[in-house]
This record gives sequence, C-alpha cells and structure tokens, in this order.
Amino acid sequence: MSAPSERPGRLGVGIVGAGRVGAVLGNALRAAGHPVVAVSAVSQESLERAEMLLPGVPVVEIPEVVRRAELVLLAVPDDALAPLVTGLAATGAWQVGQLVVHTAGRYGTAVLDPARSAGAIPLAIHPAMTFTGTSLDLHRLEGCPFAVTAPAAVLPIAQALVVEIGGEPVVVAEAARGLYHAGLAHGANHLTVLVAQAAAALAAAGVDDPGRMLRPLLEAALDGALRAESRGGGPGAIAALTGPVRRGDAGTVAEHLDVLTGLAAATGSVDVVEGYRALARAATVRAVAAGLLDEAAAQRLLDALAGSKEDR
Repeated sequence: MSAPSERPGRLGVGIVGAGRVGAVLGNALRAAGHPVVAVSAVSQESLERAEMLLPGVPVVEIPEVVRRAELVLLAVPDDALAPLVTGLAATGAWQVGQLVVHTAGRYGTAVLDPARSAGAIPLAIHPAMTFTGTSLDLHRLEGCPFAVTAPAAVLPIAQALVVEIGGEPVVVAEAARGLYHAGLAHGANHLTVLVAQAAAALAAAGVDDPGRMLRPLLEAALDGALRAESRGGGPGAIAALTGPVRRGDAGTVAEHLDVLTGLAAATGSVDVVEGYRALARAATVRAVAAGLLDEAAAQRLLDALAGSKEDR
C-alpha cells in the first residue's frame, strides 16, 4: 500500500475504471487533496479520459491499482462489480484497512463482502446525476446528492468523502438500494425516452426543431413537478399536472391515441402509442388519488384509453 500523503487524513487513491464517473470523481478527490496514485483504463476512450482528467497518473493493471492504493474507487458497470470484487479477493489483492468504495447505484455494501472478509472497509456512494466524462461534471458535483451506504461504524467516512468532493450525502439503507436506483432510472432514463417520443410526434407534424418547441414546456413542467414534490405533504408532484387528463378531456385523449396510432402505422413507432397510453392511465389514477379528478371523469378517460378508434 502506498504511503499516505503528507497532509493529515489524505489517502492514496486508486481508480478502477476511467469511465465517465471514475475519471471525474478521481479528479474531484485529487482536488480535495487525495493523491491519485494509479488508474486502470482499457479502451482508447478511457485512456484519453484518464489523460485529460488525471494527467500524470500511472495507467496500470487493476491488481496493481489495488496494490498501490489506500482508497480503491471501483467505477465499473453494475454487472461487472461483483465478479471484479470476488476475483480480486481470490487472488488475495485486498488489504487490511483499505477503503473500498464503489459507485454503482444498484448495490449497497454487501457486494463488497469478499473485500470486507479480507479486512477492507466497504463503502458505497452513488452520485444522483448523469456524467459526460468531462470537466463540465466537476461543477455539477457541487451540491449533488449522493446515496451513501456503509456499516454504521464507518458511515461517517463515506459521508466525509462525499462532502470533500462537494456533494451532499444522503443515507440509503442497504435493503433499499434497489428501489432507490429503480426510482432514479425510471425518472431519468425514461424521461429521455419520453422526450424522444414527443419529438418524433412533433417532427411528424412538420415541426422543424422539436427540441426548441419542447424546451420551455418541459422545463416548466419538470420545475413545477419538482417544486410541488419538494413542498412535501398533499398530492406531491402530481399537483403540477396539466393538460387533458387533468381537465378530464376524454375526447382529446381519444384523439391523441388515434393520431399516434396513425403515426405508428406510418413509421413503426409503436412505442409512442404504448407510452402515451401507459402514462395517461398512470396520470389518471394518480389524479384521482390526489383528489384532482372525480371518478366519473376518470372512468371516461380510462374508457378512451382502452384503445384507438378502430378498437372501440
């Protein structure tokens, strides 16, 4: 294990995976005073990223990264994490007292049990943001919420690391990590799909720049929903719902389904129809539960959503 930095409490950091997350967090840790002693990078893209964000840091094989580091940051895809930790344990790579930190949203610290059995200290931190893998991400880390999971005795270490790089630690229980990650993925990833579907409809309607058309509306809708959710209590984000479902306009919803079905027939974009129907149903159910829509109006909407004009 490498010698600690001359500054008190500084740790020699090894980065396993110079992907979008690993290289950026490595840069942030170095800016906080922790020397980055080694990094692993396989693809040409990751090599270039390491050179850009971690200049001068030796690029070595994974076992050598672990050997040199006091804090090992595992920034690898979720499905690769468990085999990596187990494989390193099988070779005796983990060291007593070594901090092992992973960034996978899906997992808590149980996935690090092979390292823990060897005497390492397991920590899980997950930044709730998307990464570009460039220096732009460093500014976005400021105030970014990080899910933090660790055994109680070492939880303050994980929290301190997050604070040092400018983030805001939010403790998430081990058993809740899967649900936590599902919530983030459903919101962020499926929002991207929703935007793509809406843009496809606008493009088919002859709008030259769908993104420009959507931006003010979607930004206002997202801001309103998040503000409503942040206020706590009451109906939450659904209170910001607008549009035909909120008004109970079943005829408009039926028309939307018909024209989107036509779009699907012309372009093969069946997912747009399915997505609209599923989300409109969910909006109806939540609007009723929040007291924003009466039962009769909701039933008319659900009837309209049962199928297109050809199906009814």
